[in-house]
Amino acid sequence: MTLTMAAAAVLVPLTVACGSERGGAFVGTQPPVTGIDWTVDSVTVDGTTHPAPARAHLTIEDGRAAGNLGCNQFSATAQVTDDHVRLSHARTTRMACDNARMTFERALARTLTSGPLTMKTEGEKLTLTAVGGDRVQLSRK
Repeated sequence: MTLTMAAAAVLVPLTVACGSERGGAFVGTQPPVTGIDWTVDSVTVDGTTHPAPARAHLTIEDGRAAGNLGCNQFSATAQVTDDHVRLSHARTTRMACDNARMTFERALARTLTSGPLTMKTEGEKLTLTAVGGDRVQLSRK
């Protein structure tokens, strides 16, 4: 009986500690998405899916998001709670690229900053879905 109580005394705090991350990064039942360098696979806007340029990626950590939209670097404020993320106050570099990358970049930036995005993880994949149904598909690098 004493061994069971001692084991419970050790395991209960560990179980509670594994349920969330501090600093507003993650609270809830979804696996954490912060601190991971995600490759952007595609963005779907108005039902049309656009494949991402090779360099498009996103990392969310410590209340910030940063990465590459396909041509330009970006950073933003990130608020992650439960199964939602909201990116705001985005800043980008201003390089000009070919039309295809710039079109993708505008669609991705608009989707990422459109409001709260629902996060869904499945294995090594992450889907961010906007209220209107537009979505960003990502995978672990």
